[in-house]
Amino acid sequence: MSDLLVTADGPVLRVVFNRPARHNALTWVMRDGLYDACERADADPGIRLLVLSGAGERAFVSGTDISQFAAFTDGADGVAYERRIQRVVDRLERVRVPTLAVVQGYCVGAGLILAAACDLRLAVPEARFGAPIARTLGNCLSMNTYSLLVHHLGPARTLDMLLRARLYTGEEAHAAGFTAELCEPGDLPARQAEVEERLLSHAPLSMWAAKEAVRRLRVAGLPDGDDIVAEVFGSADFHAAVPAFLAKERVAWQGR
Repeated sequence: MSDLLVTADGPVLRVVFNRPARHNALTWVMRDGLYDACERADADPGIRLLVLSGAGERAFVSGTDISQFAAFTDGADGVAYERRIQRVVDRLERVRVPTLAVVQGYCVGAGLILAAACDLRLAVPEARFGAPIARTLGNCLSMNTYSLLVHHLGPARTLDMLLRARLYTGEEAHAAGFTAELCEPGDLPARQAEVEERLLSHAPLSMWAAKEAVRRLRVAGLPDGDDIVAEVFGSADFHAAVPAFLAKERVAWQGR
């Protein structure tokens, strides 16, 4: 079975991250499939809503499949990696129809980024949101991703989440305004259906104008951050942390 399931359900295009045994950790094939799904949503006039979710109840997306970092040799690899991610995130953010992320379980790292790029998020209290890279891999995010997090959470909460490597609960994410709805797992399907029905009943161009205006406001004046990415991904800490993470060993951070 495919690691990414893309299905047209009437006017709704549903994308399911389908690696439940790996907490739906993302591979490049899955990212490319999501990009193609965004293209499909814009190309098909019958599609009026794009919905992202994860298979099972343990994760939306738990992050990047860390084995993909094993071949990195220097900071340039990190820059290329982040640019590849930004291509997908930017495409998701630019989809003309409303986008909805339905979150159960872990929404971490790459999952957090994809959820942040969607227009609306539904979650259960048991969901966990964060990017705990300060205690796992010692890498960093792109400037665009930092901007997304500050846009949704503000600088104080973004730094709290990243510096302390915190995983916010569903309640904390909802209190911060990151999720539009918080409901119990048993109520999630019905509430999701209600949200989808409301979005499908609204004027498509009005919704597109609102989401595109907000996107343009966010990216206006976005600075370059490749130097930050190159320094961190090229560090000895990062190159020690990847094999240690895969071997489930601890890293002694050196700051270089």
